[in-house]
Amino acid sequence: MDPYEALYERQCISLVGWFEPGEARLLGTDLVQDALDKVKLNQEWYHMAQSRQKIYADRKVRDVSYMVGEKVLLKVSPIKGVMRFGNKGMLSPGFIVPFEVLQRIKEVAYKLALPLVLSSVHSVFHVSMLWKYIGNPSHVLDFSTVQMEGDLTYDVELVAILGWQVRKLRSKDIDSVKVQWRSRPVKEATWETERDM
Repeated sequence: MDPYEALYERQCISLVGWFEPGEARLLGTDLVQDALDKVKLNQEWYHMAQSRQKIYADRKVRDVSYMVGEKVLLKVSPIKGVMRFGNKGMLSPGFIVPFEVLQRIKEVAYKLALPLVLSSVHSVFHVSMLWKYIGNPSHVLDFSTVQMEGDLTYDVELVAILGWQVRKLRSKDIDSVKVQWRSRPVKEATWETERDM
């Protein structure tokens, strides 16, 4: 609904079209009071919507800070050739082996000690790209076995096809294959469409 229409309960066409022929209402305190009531009602609605969105956003916020010398994991994203953004079966982001925090730049930016292999990558990262290192090697990706790009992405390679199935939709059948990727365990195999593979 238009803001003008929400306040005055009619569409704003022009000054001539405000009133129907034969309708004669005096502009008085009632019209002004009605407009003020509607403005207050709209403000309450906006405030409720804003507080609801804040609740949703606060669920995803991590309040973390790292000390100088602490070890952190760096998040990287795999790509699959040309289908980088269009493929729905993207692998979950992995983490590169732990790096030491050299300096805290700002509240949410940290400088890491990167090896010479990653010299093309900028060494300052946002806190959302970092994860505290606990010492579980199962979810860490060794960057020496993967060819990293400058934007912290890497190409994934097909190792084996583990299974095949047909998913039936209302009007068509979709052939899918279960694919194991290089540098990923078998339990992280994903279902991909057969024509993409």
